[in-house]
Amino acid sequence: MRIVLIGKGRLATNLEPALAAAGHEVVMVNSRTLEGLPMEADAFIIAVKDSVLTEVIVAVTKGRESQVFMHTAGSMPMELFQGKAAHYGVFYPMQSFSKERQVDFSEIPTFIEASDEKAMTVIRRLAESVTGRVYELSSADRQYLHLAAVFACNFANHCYAMAADVLERHGMNFDVMLPLIDETARKVHQLHPLEAQTGPAVRYDENVIRHQMQLLEDSPVMKDLYERMSLHIHQKAKSE
Repeated sequence: MRIVLIGKGRLATNLEPALAAAGHEVVMVNSRTLEGLPMEADAFIIAVKDSVLTEVIVAVTKGRESQVFMHTAGSMPMELFQGKAAHYGVFYPMQSFSKERQVDFSEIPTFIEASDEKAMTVIRRLAESVTGRVYELSSADRQYLHLAAVFACNFANHCYAMAADVLERHGMNFDVMLPLIDETARKVHQLHPLEAQTGPAVRYDENVIRHQMQLLEDSPVMKDLYERMSLHIHQKAKSE
């Protein structure tokens, strides 16, 4: 297929080589200028940040209303295209992307949605050409998927950042955490996260928890997060 990929961000720079490797002809366009944007293609993929998605959709669909369009945003509804295009949908690869590290697209769960049969045929064909893990999901359910991803990825990564802060303030390097992080991630491939949970919060060891909270006296926000998360871990453990 001839694909127009609009965007030069982290997702777009990972998606372009995956599409090319799958045999597609890819025209990559900068969303800031839309310079060189063709009038026709088999599919137009809009991979831009949420804050500019609506305005880019308006600009890209104008005069191309009969083409097939899709966006890649996890938390934005398919209906952003409504009234602007006849055939549209969503192509959402659920992964954390960076320009510095190329991901293997074949392993990425990709969630699709479409306004009609024509759009679904194109979007499904496109998705299945780059990954074997393709799922249909409505915009309503996708917002909960994206919420879960924020907890599993963004919040987990922030916990790494807080751990790094604690270590670095006391002359230790974050890389000592990597075996622990890797094993924690491996365990949830076999166990439900609740079953994999360990540490003082599960049994609510008050002596350990109280002492560690004292160590965080100079970081009230981290102390508050520590207490709240410990309580929540214990409550979830008791409910099972």
